[in-house]
Amino acid sequence: MNYRMITYILGWILIFEGLFLSLPTITALIYGESALWSYLLSLSGCLLIGSLLVLKKPAKQQLYAREGGVIVGLSWIVLSAFGAVPFVLTGEIPSYINALFETVSGFTTTGASILSDVEALSHASLMWRSFTHWVGGMGVLVFIMAFIPLSGAQNMHLMKAESPGPSVSKLVPRVKTTALLLYSIYFVLTLAEFIMLLFGGMTVFQALNTAFATAGTGGFGFLNSSMGSFSPYIQIVITVFMILFAINFNCYFLILTGKLREAFNIELRTFLIIVGVTITIITINISSMYSSVGEALRHSAFTVASLISTTGFTTTDFNLWPELSRTLLVMIMFVGACAGSTGGGIKVSRIIILLKGMVKEIQTMVHPHQVKKIKMDSHTIDHETVRSVNSYMVAYLMIFSFSLILISFDNHDLITSFTAVAATINNIGPGLELVGPTANFEFFSTPTKIVLIFDMLAGRLELFPILLLFTPSTWKK
Repeated sequence: MNYRMITYILGWILIFEGLFLSLPTITALIYGESALWSYLLSLSGCLLIGSLLVLKKPAKQQLYAREGGVIVGLSWIVLSAFGAVPFVLTGEIPSYINALFETVSGFTTTGASILSDVEALSHASLMWRSFTHWVGGMGVLVFIMAFIPLSGAQNMHLMKAESPGPSVSKLVPRVKTTALLLYSIYFVLTLAEFIMLLFGGMTVFQALNTAFATAGTGGFGFLNSSMGSFSPYIQIVITVFMILFAINFNCYFLILTGKLREAFNIELRTFLIIVGVTITIITINISSMYSSVGEALRHSAFTVASLISTTGFTTTDFNLWPELSRTLLVMIMFVGACAGSTGGGIKVSRIIILLKGMVKEIQTMVHPHQVKKIKMDSHTIDHETVRSVNSYMVAYLMIFSFSLILISFDNHDLITSFTAVAATINNIGPGLELVGPTANFEFFSTPTKIVLIFDMLAGRLELFPILLLFTPSTWKK
């Protein structure tokens, strides 16, 4: 284990977090808020500690898959631990555990909150909450890889450990260039939404917050009503962009390079079909609750896009919808977005591989001597990918079950506990009942909040980088 190299990269993480903190610091300066000093102190602390850690570059710079997983897991913990400090210093979230919950929820793009009145926060803190979504959406290490001097092989270990989905590939031969391309697409889409929101009447501050939260599919809002008080135009724009950010970013690269057939692959087609069918069924199911079919369709489309993309924005209290609609919403919470997007959940590609694997097993029972391979878009899925998907599902079910048992000690109803775990491990935000779209997570006990913090981190990092930190053999030389 290359401990010195791990420390070196963690130093860079803190330096970049210090730079990220400059945005809420500038926001506080613009609005003349006392929070300025809290953010300035946090910024300075990150830059100072980070600079000390990168002062001397390690002589041995070799990184393997094990170090890659450890670096990613520790990076997100360090990022969140320091990112929570400004909330405590400003006094807006006095409890550090609550501040950590809010920050982890931000960076992991979950959007679950312990705040009952977000409108009471300073502009600086509102900006920091939303910006953590944008930073965490594509992955902070993916961003940093474009700038810190590491070899391509080392970068790939980090990229595979941080990027969501069952497999990660380079768009171009150099990993650094791949990281830049991904963030360029990310930035352009964010800018496009920002401009369209401005045309809808949002202020620059509101549009920037909303674009950051949508891009990272996070869902932190700046109003207690989330997006319910905005115009139908604003809600439609956000709906479209939630779906766009839930699509594999490789598809956009393929479209830009003229490879349309490859872009509209089976995962994208399946994702769009799931979205379309779910919206249709829910619209029919809730049509009697609204003044027109058009209004029902708008709320249905927004909510489905919000939950399957794991954004978590709301325009209406879907906790009051009929059981059929609520059941479908819980199901798409687990399905989640596409691999290689900013969304969470199990991922559509994994669902496809699992279903194809099930069909293969049934066919093998009927024709024992037949050699059947799992394929997606005419490409054979290698055994390593199938094995990793199966391992992921076992780990997912174990963590989910164990978390549900642990938080049941709080003695809340099953739907609240079940959807609280589902909302955090899938990085969604709102659940049902006591953690519904009009509620928050503040009422949970401190031990339960720690469990849910773990779930948010594990869900965002695809489980294994976090589990790796708790494996004793990981730390042996």
